[in-house]
Amino acid sequence: MTAAAVYFLLGVSLLLATVLPQVTRRIAVSPPMALVALGMLFGLLPMVDSADLEPQAHHALITHVTEFTVLVALMGVGLAIDRVLDVRSWRSWRTWSPVWRLLLVAMPLTIGGVAVLGWWVAGLAPAVALLLGAVLAPTDPVLASDVQVGEPLTDDIDDPDDEEGHDEDDDIRFALTAEAGLNDGLAFPFVHLALLLLAGGFTLVDASAWVGWYVLGKIALGVAVGLTLGWLLGRQAFHAKSDNLRLADVGEPLLALAALLAAYGAAELVGGYGFLAVFTCAMTLRASHHGHSYQRAMHAVVERLERLMTLLVLLVLGMAMTQGLLEHLDWRGVVVSVGLVLVVRPVAGWVALAVLSREERLDGGLDRGEMAAVAFFGVRGVGSLYYLAYAASHEHLPDEPWLWSTVAFTVIISVLLHGVTATPAMARLDARRGRAGTRG
Repeated sequence: MTAAAVYFLLGVSLLLATVLPQVTRRIAVSPPMALVALGMLFGLLPMVDSADLEPQAHHALITHVTEFTVLVALMGVGLAIDRVLDVRSWRSWRTWSPVWRLLLVAMPLTIGGVAVLGWWVAGLAPAVALLLGAVLAPTDPVLASDVQVGEPLTDDIDDPDDEEGHDEDDDIRFALTAEAGLNDGLAFPFVHLALLLLAGGFTLVDASAWVGWYVLGKIALGVAVGLTLGWLLGRQAFHAKSDNLRLADVGEPLLALAALLAAYGAAELVGGYGFLAVFTCAMTLRASHHGHSYQRAMHAVVERLERLMTLLVLLVLGMAMTQGLLEHLDWRGVVVSVGLVLVVRPVAGWVALAVLSREERLDGGLDRGEMAAVAFFGVRGVGSLYYLAYAASHEHLPDEPWLWSTVAFTVIISVLLHGVTATPAMARLDARRGRAGTRG
């Protein structure tokens, strides 16, 4: 494919990506669905026939592109969340109840459920089945915009006392957004466990090292780096003594990208999980001056970059589908994919949220309909592609072509199913919540 053809396709795609969110806002078609379909059409063009879209030949490229896409999305959702987490307040921790339940109960159950399907149905080796579970378990911050919180509320535009029209931070959207922000980093220990098992010779000493370093150590380092950098950058941006250094007053929103890169790089340098560092940094930066208009400016920059990266990934994914990406998909992969989206995740999410649930009248409490929505809308996406590319670049993976076909098919199923159902489902829940508020 020539450079001129690439420029033309990207130009047309960028134009459509700009228009699609407005066109699809009130219909049951999400922008990711349209972009994947557009990529499939591009893949059928003669000019694309010569392009090599075999994922096994591009591990490093896929890893870095999807990695950066996820990082940008994590920064965006971290800046968008309006619900503060005060580590010194038990009440604040409890308002995050659905998030902790999804992370500590639903995600391990999902990993285990997919691993069982991979071993029992697909006949994968246990280590490969565990890897498949770890790859597919995280929900995605990139493709789940329809069920996540919107841009941050700020004092210059939004009236904090006016609850009408500002329901973006409801418990459903909040739970799904915060879950997507945190579980991309928390899936990494299980990816590493699968890689250690694939390498062979896994002993009790290795198990202790995995718990101590990959589970506890790297998570703690990632969170610590994110908190530290977020606090420092927040002090500099909002409270610096020098007017020239107070970027919030200057209005330079590129601080968000600087924070993203610095947090990820610093965490990876010290051995922590960079994904957790970026999300934690974003939330800490958001908490530095919660209602300042600068928060919205930073979020807008990140959101535009996220849109560009999502455009690129979905277009290439669609093109690859018509260039043989799914040729290794068989009934086993279909069972695993459909089983995850329709059974494993909804059941795991429901168990996590319904057992000893928090009272629905309290912040962080969900009624049965809201629990069902949160359990169902666990969107799979770019993060799964990243984890598989990361694993494939670090260890030889048995059945790798089948894994790529199955993971790609799962992403497509999620994009289609959740894309069609998200708009009407969320509209119905919003309407019901509005009626309940009116009666109250």
